[in-house]
Amino acid sequence: MLTVCNYHYIRENFEAKYPSIFGVTPKQFKDQLLKLKNEGEFISSTQLVGNTDLILNSKDNFCLITFDDGLKEQFNLGLSIMENLSIPALFFANSINHLENKVSTVHKIHLLRSVLDSDIILKNIQKIHVDKLEGLNVSKVKSVYTYDDEKSAVLKYFLNFILNYKEQELVIDNLFSKYFNETEVLNNLYMSLENLKALASLGYLGSHTHSHYPLGLLEEKSILKELSVSKKYLELHTKSKIETVAYPYGSKEACTLEVKDLAKKAGYKLGFTTKRGLNLNNQNRLLLNRFDCNDLIGGKNYKL
Repeated sequence: MLTVCNYHYIRENFEAKYPSIFGVTPKQFKDQLLKLKNEGEFISSTQLVGNTDLILNSKDNFCLITFDDGLKEQFNLGLSIMENLSIPALFFANSINHLENKVSTVHKIHLLRSVLDSDIILKNIQKIHVDKLEGLNVSKVKSVYTYDDEKSAVLKYFLNFILNYKEQELVIDNLFSKYFNETEVLNNLYMSLENLKALASLGYLGSHTHSHYPLGLLEEKSILKELSVSKKYLELHTKSKIETVAYPYGSKEACTLEVKDLAKKAGYKLGFTTKRGLNLNNQNRLLLNRFDCNDLIGGKNYKL
């Protein structure tokens, strides 16, 4: 069986006027890895791709560590810790940050929420999309964003699942330009191409699609484009084979059967969601489960 543990941000502190960026410190990361090491055997993505059936059929527990979003802090802090512990990992990167020199909208939202109250952002949205805020199912919203307070959960759900990506970007880009310099954020937040090449040389690189959109809400042509552009870009510039993809957001809405089929068509062998659970032999190889690091031993939400 396979346990996949996923991370995003890793930094020394997460202090902000309005705390909205959460993750682990290097110490917390190392401590959790040491605990996970007692739970099973760590494997690389290369081992998983080459021995998928054997691993999922095994009674032994194999563990894969993943990172989403291609953040520079993952390379600078996370990778060195893992190398010191001789633990492999898989880093999923978006191509829009390199191919178009754009900050992903999801990260613009994180940064805006760190300097602005969620109410202010919602009011800006409401000026344009008041009709779409009516009748929002708060219970459903909270089931998606289980770690957020209600106000933040409503904001994140509305942006990610109610507005289409063009509407979302229009609202967020206008706000973002008032508070941040996109070029500075781009250079400070994301891995460089050299970082990606280094990961690829280790067999540690996968695709997180091109633009970090929830694929299941897009039309077929756009889904295939998101899957294909990132794969081609990463393969071309790192001279490696990209066979794994992590679907942005990873929820049921984002990871439909159509998305799974199109990922296979694009040439991926393994696909990762954010549905919590172990992966056994009956698990679809392109819809693999992943635990958030908070939900496994050593995480803040873990319960015996």
